[in-house]
Amino acid sequence: MSKKNQNKTYSFFSCIEKNFDKAARFLSIEKGILEQIKACNAVYRMHFPVKIGKKIKVIEAYRVQHSHHKLPCKGGIRYSTKVNQDEIMTLAALMTYKCAIVDVPFGGAKGGIKMDPQTLSVENIEKITRRYTSELIKKNFIGPGIDVPAPDYGTGEREMSWIFDTFLSLRPVEVDALACVTGKPISQGGVRGRKEATGLGVFYGIRELCRLKEDMFSVGLDVGLVGKRVIIQGLGNVGYHAATFFHEAGAIIIALAEREGAIYNKKGLNVSDVIFHLKNTGSILNFPGAKNIDNTEKALELECDILIPAALENVIHKNNANCIQAKIIGEAANGPITPEADEILEKRGVIVVPDIYLNAGGVTVSYFEWLKNLSHVRYGRMEKRFSENMNAELLQVIETICRKKILKEEKKMILRGAREIDLVRSGLEDTMISGFHKIRELKKSTGIKNMRTAAFVFAIKKIIDSYEKLGIFP
Repeated sequence: MSKKNQNKTYSFFSCIEKNFDKAARFLSIEKGILEQIKACNAVYRMHFPVKIGKKIKVIEAYRVQHSHHKLPCKGGIRYSTKVNQDEIMTLAALMTYKCAIVDVPFGGAKGGIKMDPQTLSVENIEKITRRYTSELIKKNFIGPGIDVPAPDYGTGEREMSWIFDTFLSLRPVEVDALACVTGKPISQGGVRGRKEATGLGVFYGIRELCRLKEDMFSVGLDVGLVGKRVIIQGLGNVGYHAATFFHEAGAIIIALAEREGAIYNKKGLNVSDVIFHLKNTGSILNFPGAKNIDNTEKALELECDILIPAALENVIHKNNANCIQAKIIGEAANGPITPEADEILEKRGVIVVPDIYLNAGGVTVSYFEWLKNLSHVRYGRMEKRFSENMNAELLQVIETICRKKILKEEKKMILRGAREIDLVRSGLEDTMISGFHKIRELKKSTGIKNMRTAAFVFAIKKIIDSYEKLGIFP
């Protein structure tokens, strides 16, 4: 058996089922109910022809709705040659549990188109995107109250704007059409703060863990992020923003890993400078002052305090789990640790903050965008000026009583009303902190040994509660 096959003993979907089954042992719930929660409710596999150049190409695509316990369903759309049914089903299932944990009222979904956008012209990507959207509309797999896509690997604001425009053209009387998709440009109903939301959510979750003396003592670390040595694998949207926020908080980014290799500097790397180098050279390798590591997987095994895998699934497996030296692993990517590796890390006392909680920042802010589109009002529009006027009056009273003028710069900071991005980030921060403590409290009260199992138990309980309120289960 090849090393690749040894590392991937389980399919991606079976990894989620295994974690689900592990959590189910802590619940006294009828097996049939658990099977319903675990199963994907609807899998739409499609093939449609698109003219690329002078040839007709048949495109393979998917949309999976994992759970209808709450509607609409919610999940991104990825463009990749590796897209397959197992992957999309798994990601849809993860979305269900993520939404339950952070109390976002969506069922999980996911979509994907099997193609390499880097080999296609913008015109052809648009053509495929619009045709895919029309296929979703035909089968009622998209709509503000049905199923709301978002960006994922290989997609972004551009593709979401095409989806919205296609939906609007085919559903011209839909007054809430803006809410059919999230991750749109600001000019088309997008919300400020969406782009960095997942990475910022990762930062908030790890920061909250590092504030707890008991948890830090268990792994021999001091409280706080300042001075913590951090390794981040993957400098895509999530990894880049996570790295930036950790760096700004005083953590030391000692290594960054990408497909072509990794760079290491024990004194720390400036993330902005690395990105500038990457844009100029096309690679993070040969960054001034850093040591190259040819095998990107070896970067995961370097001595550090916090490891953030933010790229691919199954990068930590049974063959390298014992070599991981990090005290804390934050799963910014989906499924970066196999079930076998998870057990090894648990026995070694490594704290793993699971993906179904930690990377839920994206869907949380997508929820804010969806609400904004349904309300047809920008966040902060109605209260910003009122808050500023009230603060101005309060400051005037304070200056009168104290007989002292407040400095101009301080006054400017106090007077400023909340902008949309301030409200979005505040909501995200509160969501991530609240979700973390709910999982941690359940873990402590039940005697569950790791956060992943506790997170699954918490999610399953929330989903069952929703079904019971709907009167579906006796």
